[in-house]
Amino acid sequence: MSKLRTFFLAAFSFAAVFTGAASAEVVGKVGVDWIGNDIIVEALSDPEVKGITCHVTYFERSLIDRFKKGNWFEDPSNNSIACRQTGPIEIGNIDLSKDGSEVFRQGMSLIWKTLVVNRIYDKANDSLIYLAHSRELTDGSAKMSISTIPLYGQNVTWKNGKP
Repeated sequence: MSKLRTFFLAAFSFAAVFTGAASAEVVGKVGVDWIGNDIIVEALSDPEVKGITCHVTYFERSLIDRFKKGNWFEDPSNNSIACRQTGPIEIGNIDLSKDGSEVFRQGMSLIWKTLVVNRIYDKANDSLIYLAHSRELTDGSAKMSISTIPLYGQNVTWKNGKP
């Protein structure tokens, strides 16, 4: 893991403690070229929904690539997410609004860009939607990915009763 990424993980892990966001564990790292650019695969568990694991991928630029392109402080916004049931589902106190809530956040640049995973409950279809996207201070980002967990037909426990 690069020193820059380690710095961001430390900073955002500290912030995650106070926001209730999940923490991620690197479970894979795939080299994509000879200059050291990598695709990172992280596993994260939703802190309010037990039995769900999401795998998020993102691109991590090498020092050579940063030097070559002149953009030292930012990784691309490209990311992907896949979530699956990995145990009995137990749903805690989740936000049921259409905005949902943030489950995970990790810096992708020195200050301006963040990879975010939001959880949204789709009541009409009895499903959880996990949305991965980049949040940028300026210009936003249209790059996103979603994964859906159907709850119907599953042994699902709602701590506060089903909505």
